[in-house]
Amino acid sequence: MLTRKQYELLRFISERLKESGVPPSFDEMKDALDLRSKSGIHRLITALEERGFIRRLPNRARAIEVIKLPELASAGGNGRRGFTPSVIEGTLGKVRSSSAAQDDGERPVAVPVMGRIAAGTPIEALQTRSHTISVPPDMLGSGEHYALEVRGDSMVDAGILDGDMALIQRNETADTGDIVVALIDDEEATLKRFRRRGASIALEPANTAYEVRILPPNRVKIQGKLIGLYRKY
Repeated sequence: MLTRKQYELLRFISERLKESGVPPSFDEMKDALDLRSKSGIHRLITALEERGFIRRLPNRARAIEVIKLPELASAGGNGRRGFTPSVIEGTLGKVRSSSAAQDDGERPVAVPVMGRIAAGTPIEALQTRSHTISVPPDMLGSGEHYALEVRGDSMVDAGILDGDMALIQRNETADTGDIVVALIDDEEATLKRFRRRGASIALEPANTAYEVRILPPNRVKIQGKLIGLYRKY
């Protein structure tokens, strides 16, 4: 399994080799992954080599060969057997096992857990902070974050399982297709895919056993976007 940074670097190297036949420089890798120093690239390269995804060719500068690429997990996969970067309707998701998190040399970030979120039968709205979880920084974006424990199975076809810890980037707006924390009537919180339908908002499940909810905008408040999942075995 690969961390998101490892996967992004492997993909960047592979794409550059396909385009030009020459691997990128360490400076180009650093810029592409938005890292502050080349030491982080050295750690990622070493990790990829140890896992058998690349090979550094001796006596040749910048000589890196991609041996294999990881298989992407299916968006509809419901299994709990290990974790690779997963595709959720074409968007690179971040799914990591809490018992097998890999260290790229960066200090974990404490993210507050704010209770449970419904992915099924509605439950009460967001609760107060209960505890924190340690999350690798490469799973987070910019801004403020929190976590919610998923309850229900209405998003299983998007790879979101009952008991997963959803990592949420706090935000009050959303684009069509985003998976969001939606607060309905200031009373119930739910995790659903957000879409605009004319003057209304559709909150779509990812399970055919559940119905799409169509609501006027004044009944729905966006409280954040899903950016990743943290899963316990």
